[in-house]
Amino acid sequence: MKKSISYLHRIAGVFAFLIILSFFSSTLITELMGDQAMILTVKTVISYGVWILIPLMMITGISGIKMAPKANAGPIGNKKKRMPFIALNGLLILLPCAIYLQHLASSGSFDTTFYTVQAAELIAGFINLVLMSLNIRDGIRVVRAKK
Repeated sequence: MKKSISYLHRIAGVFAFLIILSFFSSTLITELMGDQAMILTVKTVISYGVWILIPLMMITGISGIKMAPKANAGPIGNKKKRMPFIALNGLLILLPCAIYLQHLASSGSFDTTFYTVQAAELIAGFINLVLMSLNIRDGIRVVRAKK
């Protein structure tokens, strides 16, 4: 059972990371080279995609806790310390930004508010990508140490 939880944890974590990376990169590309219709398309896809991302993040967090409930030091401890920041950043900044940006884009409001919220979303997304990258790195270290 522990092996299947570990596998589920890895798969959900990697897919969540890739989804966030795709949101981030598609946003950057369309903001730099796309028109308003492309930006609206990306914002719409992201606003739907978060509903796939949220369960993946939950699976990753819950499975991580189940695998090492008492570990508070070393690479696993570091992962546990980062997870609340990743989750809060996602729920309190990234999710509201995604919904609001899609709303603004669908109403054609590409103004200062749109680009201010967009900048906040990009910064928060970058922070989550960095934190999740560190968690992936630490997870690989744990797996290699067991071999």
